Amino acid sequence: MKKLMMIITLLLVVGLLVSVSCARTPSESKDLGGGAVVMPAPMPPTPSIVPGVPGRDVVGGSSGGLTSVTQERMIVRNGDMSLVVNDVVEARDEISLLAMRLDGYVVSSFIYGEGREMRGSISIRVPDNKFDQALMELRTLAVRVNSDSTNSQDVTEQYVDLAARLKNAEATEQQYLALMNRATDVEDMLRIQDSLSRVRQDIEQIKGQMQYLERTSAMSLITVQLQPSATAKPLVPVEWSAAETLKSAIRGFVSFGQWLVDIVIWVLILLPVWGTVVGIVYWYWHRRHRQKVQ
Repeated sequence: MKKLMMIITLLLVVGLLVSVSCARTPSESKDLGGGAVVMPAPMPPTPSIVPGVPGRDVVGGSSGGLTSVTQERMIVRNGDMSLVVNDVVEARDEISLLAMRLDGYVVSSFIYGEGREMRGSISIRVPDNKFDQALMELRTLAVRVNSDSTNSQDVTEQYVDLAARLKNAEATEQQYLALMNRATDVEDMLRIQDSLSRVRQDIEQIKGQMQYLERTSAMSLITVQLQPSATAKPLVPVEWSAAETLKSAIRGFVSFGQWLVDIVIWVLILLPVWGTVVGIVYWYWHRRHRQKVQ
C-alpha cells in the first residue's frame, strides 16, 4: 500500500513539473529570470529605388548591395540600315524630319560624291519606345533595302553595380565630412580633404556613367547608309556634243601648228650659233680624217 502511494505521489510531482515547463516555453518575449530578452527577428530588406531611373525597383540583399531588378530591364538598342533611294539628298532631309517628328534628333550626317555616284550617311536617335516605328518608316523611304539589322545590349547589371558604387561612395563622403568636422590638426584636415576630393571625383565619374547609360537606353541609335537607285554611268555622257568635240580637235591642231612654228622660229634665230658649232666640229673631223689617209 505504501509503495502504491509513493508511485502516485511521484507521478503527480512529475506531471506538475511538466505542466510548469510547458507553460513557460511559448513566451519568448518574457524575462526568463536571468535578465536576457530574446531579440525580434530582423525585418526583411525594404525595396529601394535605383536613382535616376523611375519605375526600376531594385531590392537590396543581405550584403547591402543591389542584387536584382524586379520590374524593368535597361536595354540599349541600335539599328543599322542600308537603303537604296531615288535621291540621296532628299532622303537625308526626310530622315532628319522623321527624327524630329518622333521627338528625336540627328547625331551626324554627311554626303559625298557627285551626280549619280553620290552617297550619304545619317545617324539619328529616337525614343526607345518609337524605335520600331522609326525602322518601319525608314523602310518606306527606300526603293530597296539592302540590309537591315538591330542589336540590343542589356546594361541593367552594369547600372545596378554603378548605383551600388555610388551609394557606397556617398556614404564614404559623409564619413569624411564627419571626420573633417571633428579634426583639429591641420595635417589631418589636409589628408581628409585629399581623400574627400578623390571620393567626390569618383562620385562624379559614376554619375556620368549612369547618365550615359540612361541616355543611351532612353534614346536608341539608328544609322542609315544611303545610295542612289541608278549608279551606272551612261554610255554617252549627257553633256557630250559632236560640235564641241570638233572644236576641241581644231583647237588641238592649231595648238600643234603653233608649237611647230615656234620651233622653226627658234631654230632660225639660233642658226648662226648652231651653224658655227656644227662647222667647227665638221672641220675638225674632216682634218683628222685626212691625216689618217695620208
